[in-house]
Amino acid sequence: MKNVLIILLSILVLSCSSDDDNSEIMNIESTLIAKDNLYGNGAEGITKQNLIISNQTIWNDLIVQMNSVNNVSENFTETDIDFSEYTIIAIFDEIKGDGGHSLKLNILSNSENIIVKITDVVPEGNTTTVITQPFHIVKISNFDLPIIFE
Repeated sequence: MKNVLIILLSILVLSCSSDDDNSEIMNIESTLIAKDNLYGNGAEGITKQNLIISNQTIWNDLIVQMNSVNNVSENFTETDIDFSEYTIIAIFDEIKGDGGHSLKLNILSNSENIIVKITDVVPEGNTTTVITQPFHIVKISNFDLPIIFE
């Protein structure tokens, strides 16, 4: 009786296969454009948001807005993007009352979506008393999949 139960249980477990393509998750390669902080205490007018930028006009407008208080784009690795090949992902956190905060991105894909996982890195120990707004900007190759943020 014990052997029959083991055999039936084995058949049940083996017959439960998943055809879910979402189980195959792959890392998406990204190129860092900038990972820093805005120091304008919100004067730039950029709220906490996740942006998907797919054309040069919107990208240029964002750069102008980011530079409205301090010239942060001078530290970007690049500003001329070939949007026929790449998409920009720009993440802006909320304004923080102290320094040391940053954002970490992990970009993955499955058969249905590109998933951008955002982690708020909180400083440990003593921090500066400067008001900051962390941001993280990368470019990825264009895909025919929707981008979702987690």
